[in-house]
Amino acid sequence: MNEVARAAQLLRAGELVAFPTETVYGLGADAANPAAVARIFAAKGRPADHPLIVHLPGASHLERWAVDIPEAAYRLAAAFWPGPLTLILKRHPSVSDAITGGQDTVGLRVPNHPLALELLREFDGGVAAPSANRFGRISPTTAAHVREDLGDAVALVLDGGPCAVGIESTILDLTGAAPRILRPGMLDAAAIGRVLGVVPGFGGTADAPRVSGSLEAHYAPRTPLHLAAATDIAWVATRALDAGRRVALLAPQAPGMAHENLIWRPADTDPERFAHDLYARLRELDALSCDLILVVAPPEDEAWRAVADRLRRAAAGSK
Repeated sequence: MNEVARAAQLLRAGELVAFPTETVYGLGADAANPAAVARIFAAKGRPADHPLIVHLPGASHLERWAVDIPEAAYRLAAAFWPGPLTLILKRHPSVSDAITGGQDTVGLRVPNHPLALELLREFDGGVAAPSANRFGRISPTTAAHVREDLGDAVALVLDGGPCAVGIESTILDLTGAAPRILRPGMLDAAAIGRVLGVVPGFGGTADAPRVSGSLEAHYAPRTPLHLAAATDIAWVATRALDAGRRVALLAPQAPGMAHENLIWRPADTDPERFAHDLYARLRELDALSCDLILVVAPPEDEAWRAVADRLRRAAAGSK
């Protein structure tokens, strides 16, 4: 039996299986088995009301998990699935509260990774899969990250190499009066707008569904992380170093100073490459036993929106 067939067998038995997607590694359980889904929450230390995303083998499975599906969902699925887009739809009556956090909506996507798709087709069902790490901490983009974070809580880790995108999917709510992005990802509003004929808004209204990764504090290293504008970075670093603190710096340019307590790692100036490297870089810096991780704030434009979102939440979660 190959590893994918074994992974599908473990899922059917109610076990947890970690697998790669193009975004991050997911911690998977049979989405139709509430007891198996409960093991995800226990392994991650995840709040019970925080909904999960169900990963599907293809768009043909939509009707098993959602009802009142708008025509826009099928157009988006045809354009972007497999890919880093999660659609929020009205849940099918058979979908458990454990998946939805007690809401009447469900998040669905088809991941764009050959190993994930092979597993989902072999399993022939929905797999609930948040990121395969402890809740609120840095998401995993390699199999080694998963093993470091979760150890024996996972029955099997499928190793598909480093994730191609590197940050979580765009979450688009199609249950309201107009489409809205509730979590930005590397699939941007303009691309979605070209399919829908209208550019989606950003952020939830008061009655918008809760979604994965939407808490103010998330994706966080254990070392305090601080964002600073490029014009302020030298001043912030100097203050920390003068106070006797050991500083890890993530910045496009090498610092214009030399100090035994300053460690620099380069940050890419391209948003897609920066996103690809982000979580691995944060894990690397977190392991340096510094007192502070200092990151140059990304540019304030649409291409950097998802990266800026993750960094802001990481800074809030590391305090």
